[in-house]
Amino acid sequence: MSAPTLTAARPLRIGPLVSPTPVVLAPMAGITNSAFRRLCREQGQGFYVSEMITSRALVERTPETMRLITFEADETPRSLQLYGVDPLTVAKAVEMIVAEDLADHVDLNFGCPVPKVTRKGGGSALPWKADLFRDIVRGAVREASKGGIPLTVKMRKGIDDDHLTYLQAGRTAEQEGASAVALHGRTASQHYSGTADWDAIARLKETVTTIPVLGNGDVWSAEDALEMVRRTGVDGVVVGRGCLGRPWLFADLEAGFAGRPERVRPGLRQVAGVLRRHAELLCAFYGDELRGCRDIRKHVSWYFKGYAVGGDMRAKLGLVDTLEALDELIADLDLDQPYPGAAAEGSRGRAGSPQARVALPEGWLDSQELTGVAAEMIRQAELSVSGG
Repeated sequence: MSAPTLTAARPLRIGPLVSPTPVVLAPMAGITNSAFRRLCREQGQGFYVSEMITSRALVERTPETMRLITFEADETPRSLQLYGVDPLTVAKAVEMIVAEDLADHVDLNFGCPVPKVTRKGGGSALPWKADLFRDIVRGAVREASKGGIPLTVKMRKGIDDDHLTYLQAGRTAEQEGASAVALHGRTASQHYSGTADWDAIARLKETVTTIPVLGNGDVWSAEDALEMVRRTGVDGVVVGRGCLGRPWLFADLEAGFAGRPERVRPGLRQVAGVLRRHAELLCAFYGDELRGCRDIRKHVSWYFKGYAVGGDMRAKLGLVDTLEALDELIADLDLDQPYPGAAAEGSRGRAGSPQARVALPEGWLDSQELTGVAAEMIRQAELSVSGG
């Protein structure tokens, strides 16, 4: 198949904010902290979104949450993803963001498929309760508009194939004043398994016509991003697992959307250098060398995917506790290895397995209205879902 091309991609406009490259870094828990966002931002332009934080944790100013929403002085726009299940708490969190100038853009999470979130009625489970979804978006948009901050919505197709919500939710978000909607083309029951449904993304684009629609799912390369835009007509792409261990993917995306052919194909020396810098940035982010080195361990397999780095060496790298130890191990690698081609490309990160049954509050699927046990659970939910 010939590589798809776009000679002049339109800029992505989210409210008053504009990126020449129509790309968004998806929020990923434990990944998209300021250290990783910096690496990605240095490669290309786009919207780089923070890890998801809970609205209650923000309102209560928990120390971990306040650290997670730290942005670099030169980071612009500052994009923050917010999670919540209670309209009043979410609105209060957005009010705080506006009053204290904590971000330039707020994204609402309605896509998380993790059981600890869905069993509380949050994430990808929440749009099933249509009125609750509307109330959350309405209140958040109202507060964000007071500061001229655009508010966007990220969601999945629905809970499972029998309980799809994305078209209704997309129309609601548009009607309530959201500045953009993003769709991950999977249901909650799929988790990250199988293939993303780009046809569903195209249907959402046909349905939501007055604000940008973004597509998410199975964007592993610049060519994938261009093909998604060609096939679905979306205004931009959201990139998640495709950039794990590959922050230079954003350089490829910028080139691809500008119609340029060049792509980053790093040898092992360059990859090891980025890994080392990532570790240093993590140490600074945490203010703790041990914690930063522990964090970089999970990135090792992603960075070295496809390269001849033996199991023993990977195991040692998975135990590093100082930057000095990391430097010693890197020095022992065959750093003259060239880019290995296809072996370094394609999917990465955990796909998980399809869930036979999504964890949901009792009686959640009985009605699209919020009543009974489910209503009480929503009132208690944000007290028990941890931030980050």
